[in-house]
Amino acid sequence: MAPIDLFTTPVDLFASAIRLYDDGTVRGEERRMTGDLDGWTVATFHVETDEDVHADHWEMHPGADEAVCVLAGGARLILRADADADADADAEAEAPERTVALGPGQAVIVPRGHWHRVELAAPSDLMSITLRGGTRLEKRRDGAEQ
Repeated sequence: MAPIDLFTTPVDLFASAIRLYDDGTVRGEERRMTGDLDGWTVATFHVETDEDVHADHWEMHPGADEAVCVLAGGARLILRADADADADADAEAEAPERTVALGPGQAVIVPRGHWHRVELAAPSDLMSITLRGGTRLEKRRDGAEQ
């Protein structure tokens, strides 16, 4: 998908992403959440269920902090205690989790390198702002039902 002309075409934030580049360029682009991505990504999502926010996976961004914002609805952000991306398989089950409840208009900053996941309190509109390059996903191993 070619970059969207921001000067003449509105960007659908729920279908595309906005990418902020180091040289000051801002572009509306196809939404990609992982892979080799340059620049900061601003992505907005309308989500109905925990499956929509990959609640069964941990996520980690090694290159930057992430702002997780609730625009409407409500969500819980769960931080895994270990920040080590190479923690052994038993560490997740033993490590306590921290949960931050978020309502409309609230955000939390996830420090770079911290594994986290989101669960919904209600159907929600969420926004994420981070450097996505190198993002990792890891399937939860605690056997929790989603």
